[in-house]
Amino acid sequence: MPHESRKTLHSLDPRAPWVISTHDLGRRPGSMRRLSPVLPAPVNLSVDMIGVPEGADIELDIRLEAVMEGVLVTGTARAPLSGECSRCLDPLTSEIEVGFQELYFYSAEDAAEDDSLLDGELLDLEPIFRDAVVLALPLSPVCGEDCPGLCVECGTKLAEAGPDHRHDLTDARWAALQGLRTESNTKDQEG
Repeated sequence: MPHESRKTLHSLDPRAPWVISTHDLGRRPGSMRRLSPVLPAPVNLSVDMIGVPEGADIELDIRLEAVMEGVLVTGTARAPLSGECSRCLDPLTSEIEVGFQELYFYSAEDAAEDDSLLDGELLDLEPIFRDAVVLALPLSPVCGEDCPGLCVECGTKLAEAGPDHRHDLTDARWAALQGLRTESNTKDQEG
């Protein structure tokens, strides 16, 4: 039995949106085919505070090239992002563009353990797209580089609070002295 890979493709559904047929490409090294599909975003394509909304349109520009060992897929993907600012927690939207490249081997004998394999004439783009997007997502997205965030004391948005927003807090280490100051002021006023 051939060596099983963690990326081995088993019985891909040719009707699945991220499954691409290489039938027209053939197995002649040097043959090439370009595709520009718009595919729906797969589920769970996010990190904590931002991600690609499920079902959103993903614009792909891919090139399939037949090489000796298999099919080399090179491409870019543009996807909308939705999430919240890590500083002020306001909703934010933006766009991300990622590049990816993967060699899908014709047979397990030619591939290493972590290499991708063709399932007959089919290949699945979703895993390489998912890896490229998740690695490129910002872990702390911001609505703007100058976003001041929230007040650590009351949670007010500092952008809306104004320049005079502040809290008079006594350091707990000096709290006992605060009482002495009050007693001293009272004695001065009486005397």
